[in-house]
Amino acid sequence: MYSVESIQSAWQPVVEAFMQSQPMRRIAAGNITTEHYQSILRQIFHHARENPQIQALATVHFRGHQRQAIRRFYQHAISEIGHDQLALNDLRTLGVDVSAIPYERPLPATSALLGFAFYQIQNLNPVGYLGYLFFLEFLPTQQGGRIMQTLSHLGVPPEAMSFLEDHTHIDVAHNKLMENYLEVLVRTASDYDAVVYAMRVTGRLYAAMLQDALEQVDAPQAWGRADEEAQLPSAPHC
Repeated sequence: MYSVESIQSAWQPVVEAFMQSQPMRRIAAGNITTEHYQSILRQIFHHARENPQIQALATVHFRGHQRQAIRRFYQHAISEIGHDQLALNDLRTLGVDVSAIPYERPLPATSALLGFAFYQIQNLNPVGYLGYLFFLEFLPTQQGGRIMQTLSHLGVPPEAMSFLEDHTHIDVAHNKLMENYLEVLVRTASDYDAVVYAMRVTGRLYAAMLQDALEQVDAPQAWGRADEEAQLPSAPHC
């Protein structure tokens, strides 16, 4: 079994590399506009919308002692439902018409980030999913305040940072869940390596998602409508 401290040791260089990534250095330098922040929120919406279902999916592969984590996984996943709406609320506060956003296709890097989570769970070691989760939960608790301060200096009002505000504080409780997950699920060196690998990949892909969002403002491209997200017609009456 591996302690949360051992995972945190592996996490430190990951978060340092993320904070030094091109999009984060650009944000820290104040070289973005409100439109760039809006573009980031759009991709956060698309990413956050999928996460509860991804976390529930991971449990399909749990066997034996791993089943001990299922209840907490489901409770955790349920607590994440609706977080995508926080991003939409922030966009509304900034004056954006959000009515079409749920039917937009995510940018390529957002799809890659989501696709990696499915790939890790279904094609590699599902325990490695903890690395994806660890990055998403620990990033805002460690860096959320710093990021919000930067956005504030750029003129973003506090009421348009509800997604960040919520995760900066609520994810502290979620971080404590990681201790249980690690105790139950990370039993071998292979499990540990899978978690660290997924954490590193997630950090790289999350930075790519932010970079894609910034570039979408600088050089807009159309990616089409996600018809599968459109409301299906009512079934005909028999």
